[in-house]
Amino acid sequence: MALVTVVVLGHDSCGAVAAACSALENGQTPGGFVRDVVERVTPSVPAARAAGRDSAEEILAEHIEHTVDLLLERSRVLADAVADGRLAVVGLSYRLADGSAQLVAARGLDAVVPAAS
Repeated sequence: MALVTVVVLGHDSCGAVAAACSALENGQTPGGFVRDVVERVTPSVPAARAAGRDSAEEILAEHIEHTVDLLLERSRVLADAVADGRLAVVGLSYRLADGSAQLVAARGLDAVVPAAS
């Protein structure tokens, strides 16, 4: 049986990460749809900073990993499939300039994931 993989894909120069950082710094959250996105990204900003991760790339990696974990926390179907070895959930950070992707988080894979720097 083939392993099914769910991919959470973030990318560099992410406007949502920049907007969340800005909202925390100036106390103003944008309106409309952007507000919803910023509210979902915002918890990753202080979490990253508390871990000493301050760059946009590091905050993005924190958000990708948080999203991977959130999928498994909120979906018993996904969590059970990972536990049974039928599914993997991975988080990748995509570099727009060169089209490469770096593995940030992996659940359900027998892979070593380097700590984000």
